[in-house]
Amino acid sequence: MNQSVLFLLLTTFLSAELFDFQTIQKANRAYAQGDYEKSAILFEGLKHKSEHIVAYDKANALYKAKKYDEALEEYSKAKGVDEAQRLHNIGNSYFQKKELDNAIANYENALMLREDEDTLHNLKLAKRQKEEKKNKENKKNKKKQNDNKKKEDKKKSDKKKSDKKKKEQSDDKKQKEDTQEKMTPQEKKDEEMRKKELKHMINKLSKKKMPTLMYQSKQEKGEHDVSQNPW
Repeated sequence: MNQSVLFLLLTTFLSAELFDFQTIQKANRAYAQGDYEKSAILFEGLKHKSEHIVAYDKANALYKAKKYDEALEEYSKAKGVDEAQRLHNIGNSYFQKKELDNAIANYENALMLREDEDTLHNLKLAKRQKEEKKNKENKKNKKKQNDNKKKEDKKKSDKKKSDKKKKEQSDDKKQKEDTQEKMTPQEKKDEEMRKKELKHMINKLSKKKMPTLMYQSKQEKGEHDVSQNPW
């Protein structure tokens, strides 16, 4: 191979390596400074490098940026790195998404590969939160059942009262009808007269306020004493 061509290839290779090194430095610096989205974009530019390593670093940056779905997608491409750590991080992503069953499964798989205090702690935390969530749901369901039972009992009670009232009204109506059937024509006539007189008195009272019997009695006897309290 021509020496000039070899030199050109070597120069190109070294330039690419230098560029990658600088990009990795920038990505790591952005990550350390908390600019996780920028870090993820910089790692994305290193696709020609070992893809599983790039995917893992990008996933970590996306996780820090709270883009958990995207982080999980990149973690799935990162097989080949430290598997126990990868599973631990996947578990953390699911934990943040409140998908506790998936989080627990990944923590347990990570512990099967290597004992780790952080993973064990997170596993216990995920299990405790799952139990608390289950208890909360059970309590909520029990309250809902009790509320539904109270509503049903009230509905039955109201229906029972309504049925009783209807029956009483029906019995009163029937009793009146039976009484009327037993009345002689003259008794029926007298009953009608009494109803008319009662109606007439009610109309009269509604139009004019009548004095009390006690007040009227004193007026008639001339016993009204202004020295007494009027009430």
